[in-house]
Parts: sequence; structure tokens; C-alpha cells
Amino acid sequence: MWDFSTEPQFQAHLDWMDSFVRDEVEPLDVLFGNLTYQSVDEPLRTMIAGLKARVRERGLWACHLGPDLGGQGFGQLKLALMNEILGRSSWAPIVFGCAAPDTGNAEIIAHYGTPEQKQRWLQPLLEGQVFSCYSMTEPQGGSDPTMIRTRAERDGDEWVISGEKFFSSNLRTSSFLIVMAVTDPDVSPYQGMSMFLVPSDAPGIDVLANIGLGAECWGEGMHAHVRYDGVRVPAENLLGGEGQAFAVAQTRLGGGRIHHAMRAVAMAHRQLEMMCERALSRETKGETLARKQLVQESVADSWIQLQSFRLMVLHTAWLIDQSSTGDVRRQISACKVLAAEVLSDIAGRAQHLHGALGVSNLMRFPTDVGTMMGIMDGPTEVHKVTVARSVLGDHSPSPDAWPTEFGPKRVVRARHRFDELVDALGPTDEQRIGFRALLQTSAGDDATVAQMQAYLDATAGNL
Repeated sequence: MWDFSTEPQFQAHLDWMDSFVRDEVEPLDVLFGNLTYQSVDEPLRTMIAGLKARVRERGLWACHLGPDLGGQGFGQLKLALMNEILGRSSWAPIVFGCAAPDTGNAEIIAHYGTPEQKQRWLQPLLEGQVFSCYSMTEPQGGSDPTMIRTRAERDGDEWVISGEKFFSSNLRTSSFLIVMAVTDPDVSPYQGMSMFLVPSDAPGIDVLANIGLGAECWGEGMHAHVRYDGVRVPAENLLGGEGQAFAVAQTRLGGGRIHHAMRAVAMAHRQLEMMCERALSRETKGETLARKQLVQESVADSWIQLQSFRLMVLHTAWLIDQSSTGDVRRQISACKVLAAEVLSDIAGRAQHLHGALGVSNLMRFPTDVGTMMGIMDGPTEVHKVTVARSVLGDHSPSPDAWPTEFGPKRVVRARHRFDELVDALGPTDEQRIGFRALLQTSAGDDATVAQMQAYLDATAGNL
């Protein structure tokens, strides 16, 4: 049980991680930030391998997975606390064996894969030897997976995949892909799609473009627009049962979304640190920015947002540990919405306080990451709809045209209930007279209740 404190043994792990990431991993972000998710050459490869080895020695490698798969089985709550540190750095998730999209891909292979699939595809992924790609989104479909057109047709002992996918992240450095395709067009998309494990060097994979983000130059991006032109894979490369793609996808995406939110807590906290440092360091008109009330408002708003967001993420992680990602879809969607909003807001305020320096290429503020957070793994609008539908499902409409809290209904209801409570007391005649006299001085005296009841009877069925 977590009671807003952390047991000393795990806190020692967190303290070591914080020091390790700040002192030995974050320099890689500054010097080699463009090499994340790529197969690096010597001598950097040896250095990265040494960092990974130290993480393994501490028992902190791939902690999102259970001991049977080489992880520690810490659960989502502890993983959230770890990600408050790892999310500060682009290299840290790789060094700790929990980088997206590999974490999600590993989880679904672990959950749905056959022993042979786990041996071939999962084991190298867990050991940090390869990268993987999740290929689902299509140019015409966006966030609506029911619009997927990529087909996979059975041909003897093989499946033949044809179609196009958009924003297949990290394909250019991946050893394999997980591809979602239509296998039965004659049924509902929710029963007619399947997942396939596809080697990245399979004949017929044609990368039309590697799309970048923001100001990245043409061709330098990591998000492929890829065409599958009759790509053949053995029948045993089907991941999960035929027609189970949506179940597989939800297993992956639910975990991925909460992990994005966990890392967003870390990024937002770093922006708050930068904001406070700037406010305490910069002077204008004879005093520091920290003395200005509007700057204090920005700091206060940011801290309040971050604390509210962090507690929601931790609570959601705890709920997942008690049940599953499927049982807490509402909370995961809410975290995904807040991840984009909170990171965008706090990063924007921090950038603003840095003035011209903040918009120069001498500083880096993840305002674009906040924007992307509102798009990846489903846009904010879709997640708000998920939250709203779930919340509305917990409530019922009024039994008639007037709201339950409509004044006359409340008074009549309260008077009737009070009369029942008086009867249940078994009062003496004297007490009953006293109660009646008291009621005539209340908001529910006999005359008022009679008038209100008559009004309700006359109007409830006519509105």
C-alpha cells in the first residue's frame, strides 16, 4: 500500500537513479541527443553498454516487466515514481530498458506472444539489443482505427500484407515492426483486424519518407511513411488470435498512455525548476522577477497544476496495480489529457519568463512536446470523449422534467422523509405536536409543501 510515502529501500533506488541520470546520462542528451533510438558506433556503444550494465547491477532494468521476463515487477506506481526521474532525459529510458515504443511492444508480445515469438522477438528487445516499431496509423485514418485499409490476406502458410502506414516511429532503426491490418473485411473492424510481427528487412517494405518533427530537416526524421507492397510473413507471425488486433492494441496503448503521462510529470517539473531559477535570478526595475505578483501567479499556477497532475498520475498507477489498464480507461484518458495541457502551460510560462532568450536557439523548452502529447496515442478530443462517456455512465437522468435538485422537489422530498423519520422515533403525542409546530416554522410547512406538490403534479408531465 502507498500512503504518500516511499519505503526506504525503494527510496534508495530513486535517490541513486536521480544522481545517476543527472550526472552520467543527461550529458548524453546534450551531446548526442540526435542519436537516441539509433544503433550507435564505437566507442559510444561501449559507454552506453556500461551504463546499462550498471542499471542491471542495481536491479532496475526493464522494471515495467515481471521477473519472468527479466524485469522487477515493480508495478505501475513504482514505475511512475521512477519515470519522474527518467522523464527528464531522452537517453534515460533507453539506458534503463523502458523506452517507448519498445516498452509497449514488449508488453503485448509478452502478453499475447507464443513461446517461439517471445524467443525470437521479445528476448533481444528486453536485452536492449534491438529497437522495434509499432505500425498502426494510416494517412487517411488518423486517430480512427476503424478506417484502416491495410490488408493481410492468407496465402497458404503465409500472410501477405499490402497497404500504407503513416508515422511509423523508429522504423528506420528497428529490427522488426508490429503491423495492424484488416484480415476480414466482411465483419466489424473490431473483429476483423489482426496484428503481425514483421522483420524490418522483409521484401516489399518501401519507406516513402522519414518524416521529422517541427524544424527537423527533410529526411532526418524518425517517423516513416511506409508502403507494404505484398510483404510476406509466415503464418506463425500472427500476434494474438486472428481478429484480436483491437484487444492487443488496447493492452499496448493503455500502458503507453500512462507512461507518457508519467514522463510528462518529469518534463513539467524540470520546466518549473527553470522558471523558478529565472524568476530568482533576473532583475528588472530594481527587483527580481520573483518579486512581481504576476510572475508569482505563474509560479503558483504551475506548481498547483503540476501537483494536481502528478497526484492523478500516481493514483491512476495505483489503480492499475489493483486491476488493469482496461478497468481504468477513464483515469488513463484523463491523465493523457492533462499531460498535454500541463506540459504546454508550464513550458510556455517558463519560456515566456526567459524573454528573448527563451525563444532563441540557446535554450530549449518543450512547448512542441506538449502539443505532440495532445496528438500521440489518440488526440485530446478523443480522450475527453472517453472520460465524458465513462462519467455519464455513472449517472442517471431525472425521472421527470424537473432536475432532482429542483427547489420544490427538494422541499417536498425532505418533508416526506422527515415525517418518516419522526414516525420511526415512535414519539409521544406531546413530541409529535412539538415536531408539527417546529415544521410550520421551516421551509417545508404544510401550506408550502401542499402548494409545491400541486405545482409539481401540474407541470412535471407537461414539459
